[in-house]
Amino acid sequence: MVFAVPLYDDNPTARDPIVTYLLIGLCVGAFLWQLEQNEGAVLYTYGMVPARLFGLWHPRAAYQVIPAWMTLLTSMFLHGGWFHLIGNMLFLWIFGNNIEDVLGRWRFLFFYLCCGVVAALAQAFSSYGAHVPMVGASGAIAGVLGAYLLLYPSANVHVFIWIVIFFRIVNIPAWILLGLWFALQLLSGLTRSPGAPGVAFWAHVGGFVSGVILITLLRPRGMVLLQPPRSRAFATLPPNAFAGRRTFHGGSVPPAGRTYRRRPGLWD
Repeated sequence: MVFAVPLYDDNPTARDPIVTYLLIGLCVGAFLWQLEQNEGAVLYTYGMVPARLFGLWHPRAAYQVIPAWMTLLTSMFLHGGWFHLIGNMLFLWIFGNNIEDVLGRWRFLFFYLCCGVVAALAQAFSSYGAHVPMVGASGAIAGVLGAYLLLYPSANVHVFIWIVIFFRIVNIPAWILLGLWFALQLLSGLTRSPGAPGVAFWAHVGGFVSGVILITLLRPRGMVLLQPPRSRAFATLPPNAFAGRRTFHGGSVPPAGRTYRRRPGLWD
């Protein structure tokens, strides 16, 4: 049996990722609210249903609380279960702080919401007649992953790996971890029947591609792409290294070398 989960990266940040914290809080709060409601009613009211979005299906009046176009936004704060929520928030926690640090708070929020909307539209166009609600922050977070891959392809992500009885933390380059993730989403989307319930693979693909494009347009002047690594790839640590590691502004390791300093601007 092999079990692997990313824990943290080796990129420092210059300030606390307030918007990342806020987005995680909103998603957790929305999920806790979901648990107190009728799940089906919540998903069909606030989830993105492709057939409803394109006017091909009109749900009963009780589900038409908001216009169909608004579900492109509300759907990204809902989740289908605890594992869905925890997995998404873990990836946002690991990778979101660096993208927020580069873009600034308001620009990062704009970036995140744009990626989420593009992701939802990509899923909707892939199965425009489907009546299955799409929910989850994974499309927006996929945009964060795309941006991270373009900025920090050689950054190392510390991954906890469990193989039968062996436990280690291994440094895995972002280009391997995120590149394989994207390839898997694309392959799964191409081989899956349109409209089939389950994981919204095309939302992941659309969000990831939009993140790659938007980071090239929104990144501040002077911020270079494809930055070099800060630690040695494939180095290993014992599991107790995670509990005792030093933190630096929001969960990254202390800086190694020169850290990019973004100048305040209109979006701050």
